[in-house]
Amino acid sequence: MAVILSHVAGPAGAEEKKYITVVSWGGSYARSSVKAYHDRFVEETGIQIKLDEYNGGLAQGRAQVEAGNVTWDVIDMVDGDTLLGCDEGLLEIMDYETLPPAPDGTPAAEDFMDGYDMECGIENTLAGTVYAYNETMFPGRKPTAMVDFFDLETFPGRRGMRRVPNVNLEFALVADGVPTDRIYDVLSTPEGIDRAFRKLDTIKNEVVWWEAGAQPPQLLADGEVVMSTAYNGRIFNAWALEKQPLTIVWDGQVQYRSYKVIVAGTPRLELARQFVAFATSTQSMANLTKYISYGPLRHSSLALVDKHLDTGIDINPHLSNAQQNMANAVVRDPEWCADNQDEMNER
Repeated sequence: MAVILSHVAGPAGAEEKKYITVVSWGGSYARSSVKAYHDRFVEETGIQIKLDEYNGGLAQGRAQVEAGNVTWDVIDMVDGDTLLGCDEGLLEIMDYETLPPAPDGTPAAEDFMDGYDMECGIENTLAGTVYAYNETMFPGRKPTAMVDFFDLETFPGRRGMRRVPNVNLEFALVADGVPTDRIYDVLSTPEGIDRAFRKLDTIKNEVVWWEAGAQPPQLLADGEVVMSTAYNGRIFNAWALEKQPLTIVWDGQVQYRSYKVIVAGTPRLELARQFVAFATSTQSMANLTKYISYGPLRHSSLALVDKHLDTGIDINPHLSNAQQNMANAVVRDPEWCADNQDEMNER
């Protein structure tokens, strides 16, 4: 796993530079975070950042906590893992009162969007797992809905899917006609889970599995698949920066929240808290949208969203929570994910 150490100098005369290890998903998201607020944090505080990456989950953090040898400090973590990690005592409790207010003085607890707060995480971005296709593979009729992802007759070709049940199950039920606001009601029954797996079985022979978020754009660009599930920000960057002929289908997107969490037992707790406060400030969260199309979860940050810095493209229509992209979205239920993750993985 690559580790990047920021080379911005600390305060003159410091005998030993302070540092924290920040863990994220790598690729364009990590690069965007570095530009949006990592570099500014190092410059303003002198605290160095070691950037590490993972593919999500709790296994590595759990191993560190159980061994009493915590080397990771702050992690970007999705909602279900944040909830489960908190329940297991793997994450530190967070306090909104330690976070900076909005520019107009609104306390942070009121500035963050309703319904996203967690005891052990500070909400950061709203993203969507969508599916995308390579435009060159479909010169005629093009996919427009989730049902098309599962239609091998009309749209033949291999599909890319992440090697986990979460999101795939939701996509399968949307394609099978379940309304998006009833997905987790259906998945809360044995019959509903069977239904989702049966739908997945209809395309399983054409699936190419991926694990890291950087893989779907590459699979699509290389023609290894004609469609792939993916994180919306990864597809946007491949389209906007690399000029790849990729199109997102927003129908049935599964929205998920990412959080800044601190690993329980880190010996650098106060430095980690300082970084989380900086990274979840109004300006830092707004800055991220200059580099990748993930929506901020502070009202004051959303008001500052403007253009993608490198291309001048208005980023607003490309956010997961843009009004036109919300029409048939699934809002992921982190409690269902936390309660059922192990069972679904085994199956």
